[in-house]
Amino acid sequence: MDLLGSIMNSMDKPPSLSEKEKLLIKKRKQENERRQLEEKEKLKRFKERVAAKFSSHFQDPNNMTLKFEPMDQIYRSIVHELAEANGLLSFSFGVDGVDRYIRVYRKENPPCEDELAARRRNDIWNDEIKKKLIEKRQIEKMEQEEEERASKKSKKFTPNTNYKDKYVHLIGQDAALDAARKTETNKSYGFVPSENKKDNRSIEQTMADIRAKKRQKLESNEPTSNALPQT
Repeated sequence: MDLLGSIMNSMDKPPSLSEKEKLLIKKRKQENERRQLEEKEKLKRFKERVAAKFSSHFQDPNNMTLKFEPMDQIYRSIVHELAEANGLLSFSFGVDGVDRYIRVYRKENPPCEDELAARRRNDIWNDEIKKKLIEKRQIEKMEQEEEERASKKSKKFTPNTNYKDKYVHLIGQDAALDAARKTETNKSYGFVPSENKKDNRSIEQTMADIRAKKRQKLESNEPTSNALPQT
């Protein structure tokens, strides 16, 4: 006999169960199985009731939402599953383990964000509150648009860039300022305004004056007929 076999034989064997203990274990096992079966049947009946409730309630086109009483998580999961299978929307509200409940909506009439936020805060929500909130949002929107229009009218235009800066990278800061000044119109030369020095003559008048000056120059250059011949 090997060493391991001798050690095993020397160890005390577990005490054997009595018939009474065996019967008690068997009874407990059967009880657990019975409870599991009952719970399974209970969930099945609950699922059938919820499906029937969906069918009867939303058959009326005027019914847009359906509220369930607070229930445990396993039952809420069944409601969510059936709602999705029937093309409905479902949301849970309240505190888990205290008053957590489900509200089901038609997909064509989903809850707005304001309603979801109010129900999550456990605030009251109804059509009257919804109507007042919509009117308030419309007034706020109109006021904001009016403020934007008034702001645009009063806002002074400022160019994105300084036109003097376009010369800086070419000839430097000081030269750029001088160049920019030269682009401005000089309103006066000396003591006479520049407006008075503009040539306001027409083309015909200008050409006639030019021809007259040429004739005067030619006449002044011709020799006089009274000049005596040289001897």
